[in-house]
Amino acid sequence: MDTSNDFQQFKNLEAEQLPIAKNKLHNWTHFAGIYAAEHVAATEFVIGATFVALGATTKDIILGLLIGNILAVLSWTFITSPIAVDTRLSLYTYLNKIAGDSMTKLYNWANVIIFTVISAAMITVSATAVRFAFDIPAQLNWYPTNLWFIVIVLVVGSVVVSIAIYGFKAVSDFSGICAPWLFVMFICGAFVLLPALSLEVLGKTIPGGWSDFISLGDQSIWTGINSDGEPGIGLTEVIGFAWAANTITHFGLIDMALFRFAKKKSYGLTTSTGMMFGHYVAWISAGIMGAGAAVIIGKSIVELDPGDVAYYALGWSGFVIVIVAGWTTAVANLYRAGLAAQAIFKNHSRKKTTIAVGLVTMVVACFPFVFSQILPLLTYAGLLVVPVGAIVFAEHQIFPRIGYTRYWLHYRQLTVSKPAIASWALGLAFGFGLNALDVMSFFYLFIPTWIFTIIVYTLLAGKYGAKDKYTEAEEKEKIRNINISKFQEQQAETEQVIIKDTSIFTKVLRSISLVALLITVALACNVLFGSADETIYTQNREVFYKYAFICTLTYFITAYWALQRGKIKNT
Repeated sequence: MDTSNDFQQFKNLEAEQLPIAKNKLHNWTHFAGIYAAEHVAATEFVIGATFVALGATTKDIILGLLIGNILAVLSWTFITSPIAVDTRLSLYTYLNKIAGDSMTKLYNWANVIIFTVISAAMITVSATAVRFAFDIPAQLNWYPTNLWFIVIVLVVGSVVVSIAIYGFKAVSDFSGICAPWLFVMFICGAFVLLPALSLEVLGKTIPGGWSDFISLGDQSIWTGINSDGEPGIGLTEVIGFAWAANTITHFGLIDMALFRFAKKKSYGLTTSTGMMFGHYVAWISAGIMGAGAAVIIGKSIVELDPGDVAYYALGWSGFVIVIVAGWTTAVANLYRAGLAAQAIFKNHSRKKTTIAVGLVTMVVACFPFVFSQILPLLTYAGLLVVPVGAIVFAEHQIFPRIGYTRYWLHYRQLTVSKPAIASWALGLAFGFGLNALDVMSFFYLFIPTWIFTIIVYTLLAGKYGAKDKYTEAEEKEKIRNINISKFQEQQAETEQVIIKDTSIFTKVLRSISLVALLITVALACNVLFGSADETIYTQNREVFYKYAFICTLTYFITAYWALQRGKIKNT
């Protein structure tokens, strides 16, 4: 069979519109790095303060965040990654196949807006740290009031855009460098400020044991009383908060864009680096850092911005962590926004759409209100996309099991899916209706909304053609997929092979970067365990600020140098 014509049609398509080729797949370490970096973000400082304002107790925080984040990891593992690995498509491309152009464009526009605003918020956070370092006035209005703040936002934003336009590999490489350092610094920040908190509450520099730590938390951080002076949220709400924080990416299936590069479905478990190290450890650490900084400054934790907290926890390294943590989240979300935009403007490459979206993102980032409203945005964005995730889950996982035909709309050559549009609309009405009636905690609304949408879509799709068989069309689809594989194998033969540099010098560079992290941890441990009284504590803290910053510079220089040396191309 002559496949030249088939191959020509694939050449005319953007790579993002085809399944990911086998030679483009990545090992689990890439995903572990990208999730660790993305979910140890500048927003963790805000969320750490949010739990304080909501009035959670220490035990509820420790147990609730553990359970909630485990549920989030399982959601990625059993809902998102299996569909992504099966299809090798992003959600945007897959949705076009099963729901048609109209709904897909509407949904993609929603995602462009959502991820643009999230990226803008993270750029604003990073710019806030730079603002703090250069003594530029705080931006308290919804609009910028200082020209230099705008300049900083544009400079910080240009870094984010320049990384995101190079695609998944660049995002992964950047995250892989940042993730270990971010995790270390969040831990160290908690170590450095815990003595300040302990001196204030317990009269000694370190809690004497677990009961002392719980007592310290209950009295000064997670007191069980909210900002209005009333009893706060309980264990159930904490679990729901942690689970629902990323519904947009797991139940909503946005992260199909990332997991389509995974070699195995089990790589969904790599999200545990982000959830357990990022959300679990970082949220707890952020609460400790915020409370400790509040003691030193003499303000309430809810009055502090990330720059304040980071500086008193980590010194000059604190400015770096806010900037880098903002970048890592902004880069991943701008990459997603670029994918959604490319799915709308199919005649343009993902790089071009990412640049266009990035320019808009930088303009939005100049307005500080985007960061102050980030938590409501994430919450409502999750409820907005969950019905769409339910539609895709029903089509891919449920239909074959009940005798329905997957891709029935595509086989019927229709461009509008009435069942999908109606199911999305009804799902939104159901979810936001439950919220208006206040029948259950908002954090759990995504579950009944997801189930409701699956049922509605399955029933409607059955009436519109999903029950029918399309033998001839399915056979053509199989042949097309075979030709795509052959085309991609042919393309792979012409690509340069990247080999890793295993030279002694590269190993030395990696060793130095690791030692820099270990020294940073040792310095933080010295502050926590080596401060017999307040005077020694203050001295140890200043030593940490100085040498931790030197270690930070050493880490990034050697880690980046090693990364670049590891990219020698075999010509």
